[in-house]
Amino acid sequence: MYCEIITPDKNVFSGEIKLIQVPGSTGSFEILKNHAPIISTLAEGSVKIVDKKGERHFFSIDGGVVEFKENHVIVLAETN
Repeated sequence: MYCEIITPDKNVFSGEIKLIQVPGSTGSFEILKNHAPIISTLAEGSVKIVDKKGERHFFSIDGGVVEFKENHVIVLAETN
């Protein structure tokens, strides 16, 4: 599945991933390929992705929104 992580300042990440874990406003959750469509608000925390290179962590997420549809996930993140 394709992932984009975007902040107001820049595009933090774009590429194919196997899994993304985000800090939802009611708790952390993961999205895998073929997940049901979802839109959710994000809380402060970290975003973890797993791609073919391994695991990466993105910190300094102060909130935002995640959308997943047709194996394309977009994270619009607020950062300090």
